[in-house]
Order: sequence, then C-alpha cells, then structure tokens
Amino acid sequence: MNYHSPAELVRIEAQALVELAARLEGPMAADFERAVDVILQCGQSRGRVVVTGMGKSGIIAQKIAATLSSTGSPALFLHPAEAVHGDLGMVARGDVVIALSASGETEEILRLLATIKRVGDALISFCCNMTSTLSQASDIALDCSVKQEACGLGLAPTASTTAMLALGDALAVAVSLRKGFRAEDFAALHPGGKLGKKLSRVRDLMHSGEAIPRVRPETPMGEVIYEMSHKGLGITTVEQDGKLAGVISDGDLRRLLEHEGPRTLEKTAEEAMNRSPKTIHAEEFAVEALRIMEEKKITSLIVVDGDRRIEGVVHLHDLWETEMI
Repeated sequence: MNYHSPAELVRIEAQALVELAARLEGPMAADFERAVDVILQCGQSRGRVVVTGMGKSGIIAQKIAATLSSTGSPALFLHPAEAVHGDLGMVARGDVVIALSASGETEEILRLLATIKRVGDALISFCCNMTSTLSQASDIALDCSVKQEACGLGLAPTASTTAMLALGDALAVAVSLRKGFRAEDFAALHPGGKLGKKLSRVRDLMHSGEAIPRVRPETPMGEVIYEMSHKGLGITTVEQDGKLAGVISDGDLRRLLEHEGPRTLEKTAEEAMNRSPKTIHAEEFAVEALRIMEEKKITSLIVVDGDRRIEGVVHLHDLWETEMI
C-alpha cells in the first residue's frame, strides 16, 4: 500500500486535471466539441440530457445533471440499477445519454446499452478505459483516464471521479456559452437561496411610492431634514419637473453644518444638493447596486428610468436584509 500525505493526495488529483486539460486542448478537442453540438441539437429538439452512473460515478453523474439543468440544459439523473426495473422509461426518443464508468465495464450500465442505442438520440461516455465495451459502444467517448488514483490502494475512485466532475462542468458551461445563456437566465432558474438573492432585481428591493423621500429645489432646509428623518433612509431626492435634480444625504448635511453652522437652516435644497448623484435602473441586478455602493462608499442609490424620473431608492440595509452580503 502506498501512503500519501494529504498534500500529495491533492497533487495527484490536481495532476489528473492538468492531464485532462491537455487532452481537451489536443486529441480530445474534436470529440468534446461534437459532444457540445449533440447536446445543443438535443435542446433545440426539446430533448433532455440523461446522465447515468453507478456508485461513486453515479454521485458525480447526479452533480453533472444538476449543473446542466441550472445552466439551461434540461437534464436528469438515471440510476442504472433502477433503470432495468422500469426507470428506463425516463429515456425518450431524442434524448442524449451521458454514461459515466471508469472501467467502461459497469454491468448495470452495459445492460442498458441496447435500449439506449435504440431509443436515445446519442450516447456520450466518460471512461478511463477507451477500449472498454462502453467506450466502443458510444457515439462519443471522452477520455477521463488518470495515471493513478489518490487512494493508497489505487482502488477507490478519487482522481478519476475528480476528472469526470471537471469534464462534466466543462461540458455544461461550454453548452451554456454556445446557447448564449445569460445572467438573466441563470437568475430565473435560481429564485431561492443565496444565489437567488444575489440575482434579485433592484426593483424587487427598492423603496418606492410614498416611501421615496422627495423635496423640491426650493424646499427650506428644515423641511428637508424632516423629510429625511421621516423616511428614514438617510437621504432625500430633489425632484424638479418630475425628474431627479439632485440628492441630499446625511453626509452632505454634516459637511454643510461644518462649513455654515446655524446658517445651514437658511439654505434651500437646491443650495445643498449633490447635482450628480449615483443612480441605477430598476432592472439591474441587486449585486450591481452593491458593487456601486462599495466602490463609491455610499449607502443609497437612486433608482431612475431612462428619462431620470425617480422610481425608487435602494439602501445598503435592503441588501443586508436579503442576506445577499
């Protein structure tokens, strides 16, 4: 038995990925592109990607199916042992099957080959043995071979499953890029959890309607301070002719008090406002609002439309409350 240190175990798996990358840039490049084309054509004909594997390869297959689905390619996992007891009906005409097997001789998968070849549109395999039964039966066989497993016995799938996982990720991402999959599409598929919150739209988080602090350019400073205090956002918009003319923040007030003292209350909103405030559109992602706030070291953004009409205010606290940051 060969005992490896934890660091050496990681290096063995990392080396497997380096070698996989070299194959993707060399002898396997054409087959990989064919696999991307097949999955794209499958999606255009409303087919699905069915991913199957047994044991550790089955766990990787489940993750690949999930990654494909979340990046715009409908996919499902088929357990090969359950398939022979009725679940093979999950494979429909026009579907593409991706089968994972390090040896390429997994009995449960080989028993499915006749039906997969008869019903499915194409069979793509991830194998470490390119002369195996599964590789030879596949329309496209992608090489996941590794020089050694990280397991001291050289038996437990470790480096090989890491290579399969990376290859599946590469395939899913390549397909999504070819499809023109956008952040908007990703957001639509991830409405819940932290990802969903990061991809919320500004319009979903902003204060709107009566909650928007508004004053006119001629509004006396006493009323400006009252509006800011009443609306509780530490800011007020200054509106003229239905459009954003400027903004007054708590910071602006403090700086004005430092320079003008009691005479601050003699000023109007127009005399105190920042005429070039940072703004954002309602359809932008909340994460973009956060980026602007962090970059400019501000706590609020005014939400405007294309004509600079005020639609809302988004505050840093709104992002905190969604657990986005």
